[in-house]
Amino acid sequence: MSPGRRNHAGAAVVAVLALMLALVGCTGRAGGDAATVRIGVGGQPLLAYLPATLADRLGYYKDEGLDVRLEDLQAGSKALQALQGGSVDVVSGYYDHTIQMQAKGRELTSFVNMLRYPSVVLAVSPKASRPINSIADLQGAKVGVTAPGSSTDFFLKYLLVRSGLKADAASVAGIGGGSTAVAAMENGQVDAAVMVDPSFSLLTKRAGADKVRILSDTRNAEGVRDGFGVTTYPASVLYSSKKWLKDNEGTTRKLAKAMTRTLRWIEQHSVEEIADRMPEQYANGDRQVYVDAIAHAKSAYNPDGRVHEDGANEVLTVLSQFQPDVAEAKIELSKTYTNDYLP
Repeated sequence: MSPGRRNHAGAAVVAVLALMLALVGCTGRAGGDAATVRIGVGGQPLLAYLPATLADRLGYYKDEGLDVRLEDLQAGSKALQALQGGSVDVVSGYYDHTIQMQAKGRELTSFVNMLRYPSVVLAVSPKASRPINSIADLQGAKVGVTAPGSSTDFFLKYLLVRSGLKADAASVAGIGGGSTAVAAMENGQVDAAVMVDPSFSLLTKRAGADKVRILSDTRNAEGVRDGFGVTTYPASVLYSSKKWLKDNEGTTRKLAKAMTRTLRWIEQHSVEEIADRMPEQYANGDRQVYVDAIAHAKSAYNPDGRVHEDGANEVLTVLSQFQPDVAEAKIELSKTYTNDYLP
């Protein structure tokens, strides 16, 4: 080959390599793994999803070489829709959606379990339109949930069925999980609501604890035993599609490592230290209420990130009681969660 041709061939190789590097930089992929990850959160200020934000605030995603983009989608059902539509890669949502979607023929898999108790509270509004002293009294009542089809909605339907009512015995209203939920309860827009902290703690502070009747509280082990008969019930998790996990095994392991580091950090630090790391606006102007809410939630965070089989089975049992498609489907629980990516 002549010198001119060799120079031309060398220049072509350099150009091809430059193009490949540029493409890797634009797509954020190298060896099939995404360096940029979009995580849809089912209500970022809610304590159920605190670890997703805290991992970012502690710098643990960056430690793993990941560029994580957290997107607050305000409800678990909306985060699920975003995953299905391709606008996020991973969801910080509740585990029960992985079972629900398998019944519809779509495989989603949880790979880190952040919350081992549901940590939701069914409470009566201080301005309810009528006396409500038990779950049975919710017949015909208007009950708030974060959004229809969300895990708070599932929880309400389970409690209604367990109390001998039909799953649709109460009318459901989507009230969000933050300040809108507090306002809906304060103003009597709903008779009761399934709430998540810090919103529930803020409501009790503003209305008075003696004015807010609790019908079910799953923020601790005792409440989970009373409600479900088990000691662990996988709640908020990180989940994604089977395809995304397969295409991004390295990234998934890095996310799992960052999250388990965060869960251990929560276990080893005080509620005040945890509050200090979180965005100030999440306290809704009342830091002490926020600190107290974290204190209620702290034992629910799952330090090892694992889903346990008995807990997964209980979630399936619960969903089967009010979702005919789940009850009739042959659910393979082993496909709805995995502990294989955990460090």
